[in-house]
Amino acid sequence: MLEARETLYPEKRFGNIPGIDVGHQFYSRAEMVVVGFHSHWLNGIDYMGMSYSKGEYSNYTFPLAVSIVLSGMYEDDLDNADNIVYTGQGGQNLTGNKRQIRDQKLERGNLALKNCLEQCVPVRVVRGHESASSYCGKVYTYDGLYKVVQYWAEKGISGFTVFKYRLKRLEGQPVLTTNQVQFIYGRVPQTISEIRGLVCEDITGGLEDVPIPATNLVDDPPVAPTGYTYCKYIKVAKNVKLPPNAIGCNCKGSCVDPKTCSCAMLNGSDFPYVHRDGGRLIEAKDVVFECGPSCGCGPSCVNRTSQRVLKYRLEVFRTPAKGWAVRSWDFIPSGAPVCEYIGILRRTEDVDAISGNDYIFDIDCLQTMKGLGGREKRSRDVSILAINSLDKPDDQRSESVPEFCIDAGSVGNVARFINHSCGPNLFVQCVLSSHHDIKLARIMLFAADNIPPLQELTYDYGYALDSVLSPDGKVRKMPCYCGAADCRKRLF
Repeated sequence: MLEARETLYPEKRFGNIPGIDVGHQFYSRAEMVVVGFHSHWLNGIDYMGMSYSKGEYSNYTFPLAVSIVLSGMYEDDLDNADNIVYTGQGGQNLTGNKRQIRDQKLERGNLALKNCLEQCVPVRVVRGHESASSYCGKVYTYDGLYKVVQYWAEKGISGFTVFKYRLKRLEGQPVLTTNQVQFIYGRVPQTISEIRGLVCEDITGGLEDVPIPATNLVDDPPVAPTGYTYCKYIKVAKNVKLPPNAIGCNCKGSCVDPKTCSCAMLNGSDFPYVHRDGGRLIEAKDVVFECGPSCGCGPSCVNRTSQRVLKYRLEVFRTPAKGWAVRSWDFIPSGAPVCEYIGILRRTEDVDAISGNDYIFDIDCLQTMKGLGGREKRSRDVSILAINSLDKPDDQRSESVPEFCIDAGSVGNVARFINHSCGPNLFVQCVLSSHHDIKLARIMLFAADNIPPLQELTYDYGYALDSVLSPDGKVRKMPCYCGAADCRKRLF
């Protein structure tokens, strides 16, 4: 990719890289290289050399550092969260004991950091941590922009000259990722009493395998979420009849061959998931066909990924402007299923007149597949038979209006507390497992990107502006407080 100049940002640049927010995690140095975030496989300092001294950078003195990786490689490193004393590069024993064996020189990356101090150029800081879930044994977390505030030379622990650089984190950036990473590795509350603002030990009442606490540091006095009954599985309204179970695949134990698995054939003759991290969705699709109750495979089959119990430690917490919200104590990898939207499966016409119920989720898989109402079409690698079966002349309502919905107003699970965002980190995926009626698909929320711990979970509610009417026919307007850079300022 480097030789073909197919990396995302082949030219180095100061400051943030578009699309890489504070908290973004890379599973290897290679991932940083192909993005253009830190272009060295081994060196801790990435810098712009003399080749950049012309054109738009002609007013700068080079070399200039653009990023550093903190990964415990030097015995003289000192890390105090938003204040770092970073040891320059060179003179290290490369056999692995990290000791200095010769003096460092003020050249290349070392000189580049010195020039950043003198010219007030910020540096991206990436932190490497041991991680069993990473294929390279480490995970690298972007911790934001730092300024170099001081540099000096001194005799290091091994008696050789090393260059030291004090870096201070720029203000106004999101909460320190350092604390979030440490939170994973041992700062998770060990007892209920350690959770700040706890108002409910487990909103699920023991229904989920993993308890979901609720915290409130906003209200005085603090209150817990009320007005609903927690439910783990979809409930079906009396006037809704589910179709019979679909004929399943003949696989045994676990589905492995997409050319012989009938469920895989419905997905375009391939499995929609990869095995990593317990199953991750490769891409968003019109609809995902999973193995169901009539299939020969067992519960461990990768093509049942969305049917498993909640895996991540979630927390419901109170926000100042958006009411209740949800975050995870665990790192969630891109494509991982987070939860299903649970409530009462109803006919849409039965809830149209319900005023003030903001927990209605339309099952609009058909409308998305046809690109109706401004919806964005997705990958069409699904059964043509399944799509054609939707074009029945006896449909009771206009094809632009979903026939069914999920009402989580009075009955629901943790998904009912997940807020909207114009720049979300989750996406909605329709899934079919027990039957193949797309109008009655299950609604799953998947991670759209790697999500660091303690980041609020959000998805796009998908409202078109001026599309929500009150009972008197007037347009309802609700402001949006998501804070995304491209926020529309209105939820609907």
